Amino acid sequence: MARDSNAEFEKMAENLKDKTGKSLDEWVAVARSSGIEKHGEIIKFLKETHGITHGYANMIAHSLKQSAAALHDDRDSLLEQQYTGAKAAMRPIYDRLLQEIMTFGDDIQVVPMLAYVSLRRNKQFACLKPATKTRMDVGIKLKGVAPTERLTEGGFNGMVSHLVKVTEIGEIDDELIAWLRQAYEGA
Repeated sequence: MARDSNAEFEKMAENLKDKTGKSLDEWVAVARSSGIEKHGEIIKFLKETHGITHGYANMIAHSLKQSAAALHDDRDSLLEQQYTGAKAAMRPIYDRLLQEIMTFGDDIQVVPMLAYVSLRRNKQFACLKPATKTRMDVGIKLKGVAPTERLTEGGFNGMVSHLVKVTEIGEIDDELIAWLRQAYEGA
């Protein structure tokens, strides 16, 4: 399924209004009126004061700050920027992972951010990040799954619970795909 970044952004904005009763513009006004300027502090304010989930708080903060990640027309360029220079060698791994993940269902949203790609269904279930020129970090949101030597606890952001480090296409195996599918099904 071809990704339509404009439609993805609009759908997320619609969901924000449905879940909170306020539009994105209204939430941006709330955040602006707080007088808080730092991105992370805006997110904390929205989460703690208004009970907004992290993903929506991040979207509101980016929209307020008019950052590149909020400009949904720039999403494709954000992806391209991730795989230029030294990290270009990680692009085949990203492409293969995405190819496998997209077989899970036609409801997956692929949302490039500044440093990683968020994979969402009803909520984020995984993130793909070219961590170094030789390693892709696959962040997976799995509840109640014990870590293993390969599936470590934690990740590169608070939206994932586990991390798998991939250094070659051959490591995209049935085990990794099963963890990703489990996260997708739980989202």
